[in-house]
Amino acid sequence: MSENNDPQRKQSFAHGKHAAQQEQTMTLWQGLRLYPKAVAWSVLLSSTLIMEGYDLALLGSLYASPAFNRKYGVPTADGDWNVPASWQSALSNGARAGEVIGLIISGLVSERLGYRWTMVCALIAMNAIIFLFFFAANVEMLVSAEVLAGIPWGIFQTLPAAYASEVCPVVLRPYLTTYINMCWVFGQFIAAGVNRGTFQRGDEWSYRIPFAVQWAWPLPILIGILFAPESPWWHVRRGDIAGAKRALQRLTSPKDPNLDLEGTIAMIQHTNELEKSLSAGTSYADCFKGVNLRRTEIVCGVWIVQTLSGQNLMGYFAYFMVQAGLPEVNSFNLSLGQYALGVLGTMGSWFLMSTMGRRKIHLLGLSSLFTLLIITGSLSFAPSSNNAAKWAIGVMLMIFTFVYDITIGPVTYSLVSELSSTRLKAKTINLARAGYNISNIVVNVLTNYQLNDEAWNWSARSAYFWAGTCLACLVWAFFRVPEPRGRTYEELDVLFERKISARRFHKTEVDPYEGQVEVREDAAKQ
Repeated sequence: MSENNDPQRKQSFAHGKHAAQQEQTMTLWQGLRLYPKAVAWSVLLSSTLIMEGYDLALLGSLYASPAFNRKYGVPTADGDWNVPASWQSALSNGARAGEVIGLIISGLVSERLGYRWTMVCALIAMNAIIFLFFFAANVEMLVSAEVLAGIPWGIFQTLPAAYASEVCPVVLRPYLTTYINMCWVFGQFIAAGVNRGTFQRGDEWSYRIPFAVQWAWPLPILIGILFAPESPWWHVRRGDIAGAKRALQRLTSPKDPNLDLEGTIAMIQHTNELEKSLSAGTSYADCFKGVNLRRTEIVCGVWIVQTLSGQNLMGYFAYFMVQAGLPEVNSFNLSLGQYALGVLGTMGSWFLMSTMGRRKIHLLGLSSLFTLLIITGSLSFAPSSNNAAKWAIGVMLMIFTFVYDITIGPVTYSLVSELSSTRLKAKTINLARAGYNISNIVVNVLTNYQLNDEAWNWSARSAYFWAGTCLACLVWAFFRVPEPRGRTYEELDVLFERKISARRFHKTEVDPYEGQVEVREDAAKQ
């Protein structure tokens, strides 16, 4: 972008460049001191993901609950009760189908209403839908509840990531976007704890109480979001510079000497104008045009990698362990330990991302998960009388959870929010998450049939299948996933526009204000 001869434009240009340089050199402590309110609002919006993580883990755990199976299942040949694999798939995929609808709605509505009001509407709907879970009289009604709940969950899946990446500076982005993964794990941990405390009741409250717990989140989060500021980037895209300044003032500490309000707004405007020059539109179709096609492919691929890396086995952990031969109580106990490790893993990812690049963490995580899946599948060949092997399978899946939540799980949220363009961010992330959900539908069907003893009954040997898909993901990521660490959105726009290969991103120095691009083989950015 050439510098304009208008003095006012030249001054704005200089302010934007200074703000971009200041943001890149900002330390973590400076970022927290300057943007404490932005951190708090981002954490609040991300907390909506606790609900999705809770319900999806709850459903997988309830398949190991005798009372739930008697209510919604059918008798088996051995006199027990079980939810057939076909209905398990319908329950799991009902939510995914609803989420795809929610993602489409989110992309169409969020740019008109803004992130805040879109989230408010979704939370109101969620409060009403929980009644269907609580009063579900049969499995068909339960499937309907899952489909309808998936619509607001689809909105929750993407808007917090887009909001976090826009309201905070570069130094805080990886922490706040990966915190979303921690919320998801928090939900899983709470679901395992609630199930552990209720499944031995033996009556209908062993599953009604877990469903009722879902009411704990929507109302307090809704009240908080009503007072949240909108993203200044959203205001700039609508041409409301005054609104962007008001929003930025509410996100920052006004007395902090590092605050450069005019410069930050100028940087946002410059990025917006730069992206308009590369791709003028903001529709879904524009995600597949020109330079944005590559960005859309990478963002979609990164999220689909989550489903194909074997992470589905974590959601079915208690059920998996029951099928492996462990008593229900031990399976639920292991689930609590599994999700506690997931929380610790996400916290550990913050340290990793402060010392390593996103690309390196992604590749290292996939390599480790592939190895763990091979070991898990190999343990299934032990004799059925070998209890040590059954516990070893549980230990492997717990280690798998820790590795996943310190690498692939959290780093995905950072990658998808940074690699999409700001003008198409909401729609690109929606497309990526829709791809994730569609792939999850296929994965859930396969997993239900693999683990169900009335279907394929593969048990732990199903890990071999997912090891194969994990290896394919590793090969794709090596050639396609670039390194966005420490980059402003302006720099990323230029790198994609110049078609820099994924393996050379970290070696390439750019100046989006001067149009300079330089590749340095000894670059310090890794």
